[in-house]
Amino acid sequence: MTNNDEIITINLIGDDLGYRWGWSKESGPTGGGEIPRHFLFGSVMVKELSIFVDESGDFDNYEYHSPFYMLTMVFHDRSVDISTDLHRLKSSMNQSGIPDYTFHAGPLIRRDKEYKMFDIEERKKMFNHLFNFVRSIDISYYTIIVEKRHVTEDLDLIDRLTKKLSSFLSEHLRTLTSYDQIHVYYDYGQRELAKLLISSFNTALRNVRFKKVIPANYKLFQAADMFCTLELLAEKVERKMLTSSELTFFKSERKLKKTYLRTLEKKRFK
Repeated sequence: MTNNDEIITINLIGDDLGYRWGWSKESGPTGGGEIPRHFLFGSVMVKELSIFVDESGDFDNYEYHSPFYMLTMVFHDRSVDISTDLHRLKSSMNQSGIPDYTFHAGPLIRRDKEYKMFDIEERKKMFNHLFNFVRSIDISYYTIIVEKRHVTEDLDLIDRLTKKLSSFLSEHLRTLTSYDQIHVYYDYGQRELAKLLISSFNTALRNVRFKKVIPANYKLFQAADMFCTLELLAEKVERKMLTSSELTFFKSERKLKKTYLRTLEKKRFK
């Protein structure tokens, strides 16, 4: 037995262990990997926060079909157990016969890429399973939006994103610094964004770790993809820019707003 000040308890309910469960064409890890840790030193619990980052858009010049750049962050306090919700999601998908795909909301709505073989009812079933999971669990999110039409210089987009992210971190500094460790997950799909995240977080906070992820292995990374897509749809609704495939998928603008977009306000990071 160690001394009291060296006692460490390990809680296996929270982060990487649960996030890694299924829904991918890739086999993913079958065991091992990082085990989520909530350390108890004496009577002090170490608080940890996970932030999953996804983006919509690119750093190219403005084009009508891609008018926005969006950066979405999903926040999960590692002390909050979501294992039951993950089990329920996996079970409901299996019972519905949903195939093992990584969730990509945009292609699913448009019937692109791996979703070409599925009809609209099958795709709606996939969408709603993850949507109901995201809506019910104790997470929050925040999306930064830049309208690319107003970006004129090569570095303008990076400049605007950096200022918006820095402003967010500054505004919520008290909440973020209440955590002993913050883990930022990103797939490093865009190197410009990866550098921006590392620079901004490390400037504002001293307790940040970055982890490159495979999206298939983390349900909350897929949740970030969904929030990013829903925020993009909300922008399109405001500007009357919904495409025919989006209107077909959601049946109407009214149903999109009533069934899905209303959820956004309840889940935004406060």
